[in-house]
Amino acid sequence: MKKSPVAVVKERFSSKEKLVEAVQKLATADLWLDQVNSEKGLSKVSNQKLVKLHDALTDAQKRFGSRDKLISAILELSKRTKDAGYGARIKKFAVPQLLDLHASVERAGKKAAKKAEPKAAKKAPVKKAEPKAVAKKAPVKKAPAKKKK
Repeated sequence: MKKSPVAVVKERFSSKEKLVEAVQKLATADLWLDQVNSEKGLSKVSNQKLVKLHDALTDAQKRFGSRDKLISAILELSKRTKDAGYGARIKKFAVPQLLDLHASVERAGKKAAKKAEPKAAKKAPVKKAEPKAVAKKAPVKKAPAKKKK
């Protein structure tokens, strides 16, 4: 059974305050676009969202190091390094959205590479032996239908 968000927070961070501190440590200028309501702050965000945000930020920091490196990896995978408009548009995306975009572009690239494999490398279909000819029975003639009066 899946654990509740409160149980996950208590298990991994022991309290919500420590989770908020961990997210704030990861939310440096290299990774984070500050889109949080200044009046409410991160302490009013749900546990589930905070855990997902923490996981996304740690993943981005381990794999890419910064938002700029993540964005450049997306642009390279999608073969749009010279497209300034696209680059400017995805710079406005949050880190979790950028990670999702990176995963989808990476998946599409693998699919295209697999599709581009030479067809000669595939095996030719094996021909099956033809079934033996079976003698057909002569069709049975039916009596004509009776006319209704």
